[in-house]
Amino acid sequence: MNAAAQEPAISLRPMREADLPAVAAVEQRAYPFPWSPGIFRDCLRAGYACWVAEDARGLAGYAVLSVAAGEAHLLNLCVAPEHQSRGLGARLLARIIAAARGADAQRVFLEVRPSNAPAIALYDRAGFNEIGRRRGYYPAVGGREDALVLALELLPED
Repeated sequence: MNAAAQEPAISLRPMREADLPAVAAVEQRAYPFPWSPGIFRDCLRAGYACWVAEDARGLAGYAVLSVAAGEAHLLNLCVAPEHQSRGLGARLLARIIAAARGADAQRVFLEVRPSNAPAIALYDRAGFNEIGRRRGYYPAVGGREDALVLALELLPED
C-alpha cells in the first residue's frame, strides 16, 4: 500500500470563526511574516470567500478571496507545511476560482513573492499571467521583497 492511500481524505468547506486559532497556527508555521488572527477575523466579517481544507487530523490549508466590482483578489492561499506537494494548493485554488466565478468576477488578481517558486508554478499551471511588479511589497529578512502581480481572466466556461 502506498503512502498516498494511507492519507486521510481532505475536504473543503467555508471557514468559520471557530477555525481561526487553527488557521493562525498554520499561518505561523508557514510564513516568516504571518497574518494576525485579527486579519482573518476581519476577512470573515467582511464577507470574503474564506475556505479551509481539513482532514481527520485537523486544518490542512486555507484561502481568502475578496470580490468587488467584477474583480477578485486572492489575498491568501496557504497549505500547512506538512501537507504541501500533494495537490491541496491546486484544490484550494480551484475552489477559490469557482467562488470568483460564482460572484461574477471577470478576473482574479494576486501577489506572490518572486522567491516562492512552488506558488508561482501553481499559479502558472492554473493559467495566471504576470502583469506587473510591486516594488518592496513584502517584508523580508533584512529589508523588503517585491511582489509579482498575476492575473487570471475568467473566460466563459464551455
